[in-house]
Amino acid sequence: MEILTGLSAATAIAFTEGPAAAVDGAVYFTDIVNNRIIRLPRPGAPFEVWRADSGRSNGLLFDREGRLLACEGNEFGPGGRRRITRTDMHTGQVEVLTDRFDGVQYNAPNDIAARRNGQLFFTDPCYGDRSTMQMTHESVYRIDPDGQVTRLITQPDIQRPNGIALSPDERTLYVVDSCPVIRGNRKIWAFDLAENGTVSGQRQVYDFGAGRGGDGMTVDQNGTLYIAAGIHTPRGPHESTAVPAGIYIMTPGGELRARIPIAEDVLTNCTFGGDDLRTLYITAGKTLWQIRVDTPGWAVHR
Repeated sequence: MEILTGLSAATAIAFTEGPAAAVDGAVYFTDIVNNRIIRLPRPGAPFEVWRADSGRSNGLLFDREGRLLACEGNEFGPGGRRRITRTDMHTGQVEVLTDRFDGVQYNAPNDIAARRNGQLFFTDPCYGDRSTMQMTHESVYRIDPDGQVTRLITQPDIQRPNGIALSPDERTLYVVDSCPVIRGNRKIWAFDLAENGTVSGQRQVYDFGAGRGGDGMTVDQNGTLYIAAGIHTPRGPHESTAVPAGIYIMTPGGELRARIPIAEDVLTNCTFGGDDLRTLYITAGKTLWQIRVDTPGWAVHR
């Protein structure tokens, strides 16, 4: 396990999230507290501030054409733009894909998944100041290639959607349901995903119980799930140390295969990168970690 560092004290990272690895080897991740996106051009190089005003971006992902998708949220201070954007990495042009549903602003777009056919899926919970919510629900949405937005999953089927990912065959949609209240859901759900983007067959993959549940996740080429979860010091009576901090590696059927322990609170997300997609990048607290794994990851743009 290697810790990647490189920003000076004056520009220290405060809270890492949403890693995404480009084809050229660069890794992008968000620093939500400081409202920016950080770029690591290559391992061993200094970090760079790639976007100084990120709209409080959280989850990042490259789509099938290598454009950077960003979930611009609404947490850790003002300036959250509550929308999904797409950046052309060659021209720098930023396109707003959606900023409202039924005329109402989103809560805080959190994480996103992309399909080869151009469909996008994103989560919209509220983990910050809930008095800012304009929605009466916390939901999962689909954006079609023509720009139409559909509310796909909502209460009571889920409580508070967070991380989201697709299986390599794109027939299963995985959603982290992480509700930080006493007896709230800390579950991983799977849904059958039809070609037209509708979901059915909801089933539980894993239940983290009383501990801190999952946040972000990714998958490898075999369909194995890698889920950032757990905590060392509980933040209140709603969670315990029953789930130690780490990357939980499990089958689509919920069989826990292994855990990569992480010595820092709070784990937020992970992604595969490197020339062979066998480097797992992990965001946790103020740190970007990397570790080599045996099975290559799956990425829609690779």
